Amino acid sequence: MVTPLSEIWYTRCPVPTPVGLAAQLGYLEQTFAEAGVALKSIIDSPDRAIRESHFNHTLEWSFRHGGNVPPIRARSEGRDTRLVGITWTDEFQAIITLPESGIRSLVDLAGRRFGVPCRPEGIVDFMRATALKGLVSALSLEGLSVSDVELTDIVQKQSVLDTQEGPSLFGLKRRQAYGDEVAALLRGEVDAVFVKGTAGIAAANLIGAVQVAEFGFHPDPNIRINSGSPRVLTVDARLAEERPDLVERLVAVIRKASQWAEQHPDETRRFIARESGATEEQVLAANGPEVHRHLGIGLDPDLVAAVGHYKDFLHDWGFLERNFDIDAWVDRRPYDAIDRRAVA
Repeated sequence: MVTPLSEIWYTRCPVPTPVGLAAQLGYLEQTFAEAGVALKSIIDSPDRAIRESHFNHTLEWSFRHGGNVPPIRARSEGRDTRLVGITWTDEFQAIITLPESGIRSLVDLAGRRFGVPCRPEGIVDFMRATALKGLVSALSLEGLSVSDVELTDIVQKQSVLDTQEGPSLFGLKRRQAYGDEVAALLRGEVDAVFVKGTAGIAAANLIGAVQVAEFGFHPDPNIRINSGSPRVLTVDARLAEERPDLVERLVAVIRKASQWAEQHPDETRRFIARESGATEEQVLAANGPEVHRHLGIGLDPDLVAAVGHYKDFLHDWGFLERNFDIDAWVDRRPYDAIDRRAVA
């Protein structure tokens, strides 16, 4: 018996994702309306407790597409979710410094202070995890390790939920990323920081930074793997088990948006800019001219292995409650059902 359902919750990160594209194109709302289901946005809810589910995946009847740290952490805490899709969209990732630091190469980082963001306890500190993975990846290119640099905390007093509230937003939906890192650089408290994506490239441009290393498009995928590479689509267990038809609709409409993107590069770049709160020029610089070809979704073994690689990094660095089997998290049933219908 199909569980009656009139609405489901969803959320996405403000980054390039096919879910964001499907939402902007109207595909997402349309496909669920055809099933008599209304969509409600978690991240846009005025209720802070609702918005927390963007980071801890607590809401039943929900799905999420975006950075992988929060859903991996939620799974490690025992949250009953399913991994139903993975998207890999490469993006700018770099270690930057100020011109006066004298740092011009990764070797020059040895013995210097690398700034790592540190937020209050509560929601998993995904920005810290991201910066540390970026540093580990960068240093490995020169045979160096984290022990060769001095890790310096950049203490951030507000939780990530606080940055979505208050007059300091000046009418915008959220605070711009890397403000605290840039401030620490300018005050001389640290010598270098990690930045990524459109926000990172804008911050580097703003201060006229020196790029010590850029590795977001490195040929070795293990170097590129980070919180946004790849991004994951997850659903809660009730949605997956009691309404698999809706999960199939979700995967199918994301594929439709991905196919649309491949045929509309200019429009896709505009949609991504709107989604990210960036300019088209920043999207082009941060994601490259072929970004429209990298918004697909699937569960190919190499994609699952990439998520597993980052999951192990998070565990090794103490970001997870406990380790878990990545393959047991994967739910391929929506793809099997779609393929069966295609054959039929």
